[in-house]
Amino acid sequence: MVERFEVALNTPVGRLTTAIDVPTGLIPITAIVPVARRLGEEAAQLEIQHATEAGQAISCRIGCAACCRMLVPLSAPEAFALRDYVEQLPTDRRDLLLNRLGDTKDRIKRAGLWDRLNDVSEASKPIADEELDPINRSYYALRMPCPYLENELCSIYEARPAACRELLVTSPAELCQDLVQNPVTPLPVSMRISSILGLAWGTLTDSPPRLIPLPMALEWAERHEEESRRTWPGSALLDQVLDHMWRFLSQAFQTRSSEL
Repeated sequence: MVERFEVALNTPVGRLTTAIDVPTGLIPITAIVPVARRLGEEAAQLEIQHATEAGQAISCRIGCAACCRMLVPLSAPEAFALRDYVEQLPTDRRDLLLNRLGDTKDRIKRAGLWDRLNDVSEASKPIADEELDPINRSYYALRMPCPYLENELCSIYEARPAACRELLVTSPAELCQDLVQNPVTPLPVSMRISSILGLAWGTLTDSPPRLIPLPMALEWAERHEEESRRTWPGSALLDQVLDHMWRFLSQAFQTRSSEL
């Protein structure tokens, strides 16, 4: 059984209205991940429309994977959802991915970053951007392709993290070859879905929001397998997600007002 909810969200670039079906029974946190991603993508479409009307164009194209060398953070719900996705893949596809993840882990270890990333994923309190920045820069300096990348295309496109979905740019594509040194112009994001899911998870479990680096997401999910089995009423999960979305949107309105 499912219950339909009519959702209306005011974003800085327009009003988002949609209908969402949520199971009425007890469900795991992973069941709400597609719902949150869908709302994030609909909000992104409003941003794209706004940029287009202002004479800007999105530079991102299929096969342009320059950003797939960055360190991508996942929330706990996304890590659990990714584990579930990989587990249901055909054996040959799953083994190929796991082998690439193993190679990536070895390279990160040789660079002296694996333990630092693990500390980030298991941090008992939020980590300041100032602490994360040198880790992000060290990882990006490796110019290491995402382990889920195949021939410059995402092999888990339908299950890719929210952070990947949200990174769109309006500056020339060639500038993305060096995202640190070049003046890249990202499309504004009014709702960061990974952060929203992480905050919702933290509220539900009375734990700190997690930033889980993509290369170790499956290992992290395995270590926290028992936590992933917890369930809540579907409406309660949706309420948590929407509550944090409204908070993000409120901040987005304030930020853009101050920029005018």
